[in-house]
Amino acid sequence: MVNFYLVWFILLGLVQMTTLLIKNSSNPNLFIQTKIADNFFSKLLGLMFKQKLEENCGLLLSDKYESRINSSIHMLFMNFDLCVVWLDKNLLVVDVKEAKRWRLAYFPRTAAQHVLETGITHINDFSIGDQLSFENEK
Repeated sequence: MVNFYLVWFILLGLVQMTTLLIKNSSNPNLFIQTKIADNFFSKLLGLMFKQKLEENCGLLLSDKYESRINSSIHMLFMNFDLCVVWLDKNLLVVDVKEAKRWRLAYFPRTAAQHVLETGITHINDFSIGDQLSFENEK
């Protein structure tokens, strides 16, 4: 059991995430402060085991290419439901879903390059076709 925890803490140490602000042109008052998960370990860890997600915060899973398979998510080991927003390479919303905890898999309707996981309260803040933008946090 000690080995499991040792490996887990090593993985946590490898997960270095930068922060971005995500804005929606259709809803200018909305911003989501996100951490970026762009490597295998940070995507694997994601939001698993977190007890809660702060309001207007989230996680952006980012890949190099658009794909339905690579942008799929699971909700195993999650303690809360999520609003999941899939974005293409141009940061256009291609799908929005309510993801329930402990469900096996969610896939976007079409290929996506980025996946925004945020609080379920944001489910009505995004629509297919919305244009999002990323800004470095100041």
